[in-house]
Amino acid sequence: FTTALLAQHLAETTHVLAPTHPGFQGTERPAGIDSVRALADLYAEYLVERELRGVIVVGSSVGGWLAAELAVGSAADRVAGIVLINAFGIEVEGHPVRNLSGMTPQEIAQFSFHDPSKLQVPPSTPEGLAIAQGNAATLAALAGPAMADDTLLGRLAGVRVPALVTWGASDRVVDTDYGRALAAAIPDAAFELIPDAGHLPYLENAPVVCIVGPAV
Repeated sequence: FTTALLAQHLAETTHVLAPTHPGFQGTERPAGIDSVRALADLYAEYLVERELRGVIVVGSSVGGWLAAELAVGSAADRVAGIVLINAFGIEVEGHPVRNLSGMTPQEIAQFSFHDPSKLQVPPSTPEGLAIAQGNAATLAALAGPAMADDTLLGRLAGVRVPALVTWGASDRVVDTDYGRALAAAIPDAAFELIPDAGHLPYLENAPVVCIVGPAV
């Protein structure tokens, strides 16, 4: 996962847990994990079972949706803050999440990166293709065709921890107005626009993200 680079940076100063979500990277997805909310409940159980508290949840893209669900879920009292990076999960009229299903990596890059020419996609292998198809199938199963939960927008008013929403200014998967609407739905959330970056800003403008990211 590209987020491994972000996890490595955070691990320089704090203890980091960076799970592989069930169904991604060739892993099995239990039948009961059929939505992002259900996945958040699974991680909430993990926090409770291990008596973990004061957790800052950093999530990118669908991971940001997951972080938001944790902040309003059954283990919300164990969450100390959330950082949502180009997240989705809510419905914003006039600003749908772009459907990337069926696109090649090169096509996806045109919408995901500020400068797609800098992305170097390694030659595909049968194993890599199978993992990519599995990842896409899992995302579709968890997020649904709208890439949103129509109840989440209202539930975000229940977030009671500091929240930082960061957004790559050139994102054409989830645009900046969507990001501002997401931040506006969370009480007292901060919104930071990352220049010269798209859907994965920590890959294109890491110095700025590293300055902004720990602000929660």
